[in-house]
Amino acid sequence: MTPRLRPTDAELAILNVLWERGQASVREVYEALYKEQGGGYTTALKLLQVMHAKGLVERDESERAHRFRAALDKASTQHNLLVDLVARAFDGRPSQLVLRALGSADVSPEELDAIRTLLKGLERQGRGSTES
Repeated sequence: MTPRLRPTDAELAILNVLWERGQASVREVYEALYKEQGGGYTTALKLLQVMHAKGLVERDESERAHRFRAALDKASTQHNLLVDLVARAFDGRPSQLVLRALGSADVSPEELDAIRTLLKGLERQGRGSTES
């Protein structure tokens, strides 16, 4: 992920609204994120304008109230952010990220089962044998 396409925390919050709804107007984003906190409508508007310029969102101008949708799907964005995080904070070693995450969080039995299933699948593919 290029630094230009790495969303900030505020941009990720907006992307989560768009992923959940499919698309939204500035007003809908404002109401979902800022209304309760006393934030301004102009905050949502400015962030969406910046995100559009960065290529993070697409804008449909066919209606009076412009509609915005995420330019990338959630899974691709999460993947790109994770690859970037592993490279920058964990010396390119995904195992270190996993160990840190599992060591500092409560993990349910269901999540542990899903992790075991994933690891077994990686082992069958021969992808887990060289990772430390």
